[in-house]
Amino acid sequence: MSRAVRFYETGGPEVLRLEDLADDALRDGEARLRILAFGLNRSECQLRDGSYPMMGARFPTRLGREACGIVEEVAAGAPADLVGRRVTTIPKVVDVQRYGVYGERAIVPLAALAPWPEPLDPIGATAVWQQYLTAYGPLVELGRVEAGQWVLVTAAASSVGHAALQIVNALGGRAIATTRDAAKAAPLRAAGAAHVIVVGADTDIAVEAMKITGDAGVSLVLDPVAGPGLERLAAAAAPGATIFLYGQLDPTPAPFPVVPVLRKGLSFRGYTLWEIVLDEAHLARAQDWILTRIADGTLKPKIDRVFELDEIVEAHRYMESNRQMGKIVVRVDWDAAGASNATGERP
Repeated sequence: MSRAVRFYETGGPEVLRLEDLADDALRDGEARLRILAFGLNRSECQLRDGSYPMMGARFPTRLGREACGIVEEVAAGAPADLVGRRVTTIPKVVDVQRYGVYGERAIVPLAALAPWPEPLDPIGATAVWQQYLTAYGPLVELGRVEAGQWVLVTAAASSVGHAALQIVNALGGRAIATTRDAAKAAPLRAAGAAHVIVVGADTDIAVEAMKITGDAGVSLVLDPVAGPGLERLAAAAAPGATIFLYGQLDPTPAPFPVVPVLRKGLSFRGYTLWEIVLDEAHLARAQDWILTRIADGTLKPKIDRVFELDEIVEAHRYMESNRQMGKIVVRVDWDAAGASNATGERP
């Protein structure tokens, strides 16, 4: 038996239950992990509240795709030397009912296992793949940011936003971050933003971006918000720029900004990390790029706060408060990895 988080209906954080469950038998191509820590992601709150497609899940269901742990068991025919190894999980699974990692133990497909990102401890190791793969695709693989280019990162206080700031700097670009909270401006500058735009009723992102760039505009936009603000992002863009949309935090329908798109030859590009993780060649390149830069210290996961497993409801409430600056992590079995103190501020 081990404890796992499940929910029986969509709703607020209070629908999450921590239950004792018998360990299921492994199927071909699977491994069982003792979970050390797992990361929270916005899409999991959306799965829980029903605003994100459940993709055929049946209740009760587990939750979570991003964790680190120790391999306890592998299915017949799998490499036996995996047992006892510390690993992380790539968020590439769809069936969270079977493969959800919120818990003390989890079954995951062998194909979802990834190397441990040295020299990180378990809290840092579980905060790698979702954020860096999400930012890597538009900035490195697709957008090919070059030295000196201006990049606009909206909602930059998120874990993906922090990852994007680090990647832009690693590529020699110049990042402009946006936030709705003035208190987050100084931390975002410390995190690598060359400039920060505090978004408010009297703030025009396009006007501010043009001031910063000397009326040149930004070469690339990375945006999870969408909504009516898309028009101002188009106005902030340089001729030939690409605006990558990787979320829809604002579901308000928005008119397509036809005039600036035509006048400046802009491209709007939808993106999810599935483009990278479901293509083995792309994923291999991404893993190598990210692991190399974690090893040399160029990329450093920004941990906002660490919760315990029995605080999962509070952890989801905290994510939905939008107060975080970086990654929210849930610690499950910290001492098992031989690590020192947890990174991040305790609740």
